[in-house]
Amino acid sequence: MNDDSLAGAALAEARERMHSAVAHAQHDFATVRTGRASPTLVENLRADYYGADTPLKQLASFSVPEARLLVISPFDKAALKGIEKAIQNSDLGLQPNNDGTVIRINFPQLTEERRKEMVKIVHHKAEEGRVAVRNVRRAIRKDLEGFEKDGDITTDELERAEKDLEKITHDQVAEIDRLLQTKEQELLEV
Repeated sequence: MNDDSLAGAALAEARERMHSAVAHAQHDFATVRTGRASPTLVENLRADYYGADTPLKQLASFSVPEARLLVISPFDKAALKGIEKAIQNSDLGLQPNNDGTVIRINFPQLTEERRKEMVKIVHHKAEEGRVAVRNVRRAIRKDLEGFEKDGDITTDELERAEKDLEKITHDQVAEIDRLLQTKEQELLEV
């Protein structure tokens, strides 16, 4: 393996791992309730289905006919009770209405206090994402320094790779901040 490919491979790995951290943060943001109906809030809840703990997205389809209404249509009507119970037992504070064929969930307007709590939760999730990105940077920097120490890359190549790594890190943290700002606006919108 030549010198450039070692540093290049390390940077490619950094990009990939940091992108995964950003995607994870984005998924975490999606699970925070705004005032709008969104299937992402409930699709990963687990319901008892014939004795097996099954994610709702495997048991039903979701639709949002109105901004504050989520309709869950089970593929098997026998799953209705389990889905309803999973939603009631979640910490989302939602009350499902079961009419025997579908479950409707009305999303009430969030109070000012609850919105501010949600913003704090989202800020915490964003910080977790930033920490994950920085941890990747630290690990890749350690790898690069090891390459230089072993004589696989020169000091100049190490400096160049570290600058590139810093730029990748900055871009990924900026992406998390952008996602955070979007989610925060969504939460504070009345």
